[in-house]
Amino acid sequence: MLSYIARRLVIAIPTLILVSIFVFVLQKLLPGDPALVLAGEERDPEMLAFIREKYRLNDPIIMQYFYWMKAMLQGDLGISLRTRQPVLDLIGDKLPVTVQLAVMAMIIAFAIGIPAGILSAVKKGTAVDYIANFVALSGLSIPNFWLGIMLIMLVSVHLGWLPASGYVSPFEDPVKSFQTMIMPAFVLGTALAATLMRHTRSAMLGVLKADYVRTARAKGLLEHTVILKHAFRNALLPIVTLSALLFGELLAGAVLTEQIFTIPGFGKLIVDAVFTRDYAVVQGVVMCTAAGFILMNLVADVLYFLLNPRMRSSL
Repeated sequence: MLSYIARRLVIAIPTLILVSIFVFVLQKLLPGDPALVLAGEERDPEMLAFIREKYRLNDPIIMQYFYWMKAMLQGDLGISLRTRQPVLDLIGDKLPVTVQLAVMAMIIAFAIGIPAGILSAVKKGTAVDYIANFVALSGLSIPNFWLGIMLIMLVSVHLGWLPASGYVSPFEDPVKSFQTMIMPAFVLGTALAATLMRHTRSAMLGVLKADYVRTARAKGLLEHTVILKHAFRNALLPIVTLSALLFGELLAGAVLTEQIFTIPGFGKLIVDAVFTRDYAVVQGVVMCTAAGFILMNLVADVLYFLLNPRMRSSL
């Protein structure tokens, strides 16, 4: 088990290095002079020369990358040009918001997608199957921003049930936090539920044709026992892998959804940083996002290893 994790980590390290090179080079290709951005209204040549010397902007790009990587490995992601706060502190403030939104969205996706996928596979070719597939296709087709706007108009403006935007920490007011996050989580969760439903249905259809399922039915086991204990358990492998990857995508920040509902998460942070050319924040957020996505890939690999007895026996 530990050797398997170690091998996956060895693969993850070069990936992070390649991502860091990609992010750093792209930042350098953006138009504009970082020294002018840092100087603000002070365009004095001596001030610009001091900034270029302080931030090593006159050094070769390879040396700039080396110094940036060295600082990053020491936990220094730089200072935000817009807020003058350490980037690490900004990420620490925004990450819990995005994690809360991602967890709530995944719960909604699981609650809708997996039961619908199982039911659709069991009732293949019936009206239930067609309805489930239609709903899943609708969930994949409807843009998140449109659904979010419609929910705000209906639930918040016309009915007045939930706040239209904003964010409240669950540590301050759990009820208010749930009220502000349930709509954006539902918007994200429905799209994920459609994806999960399709994959769950596909995995269940393959498993239901297996010999051990027919054997379980021949033994006289109850149908729900056959479906849940024998069929669904073996169909979990692709579902677990997909779920980990979807959660990793959510950690990257749901940009449009966070913008519509004014949620101060990763998505809004990186959009604001791009528009204000806050290079340090963009680099820090992208690197943390990449690390989180790679971590979720590792979690998916470990879960796949634990759930698949053939992989365990091969070691």
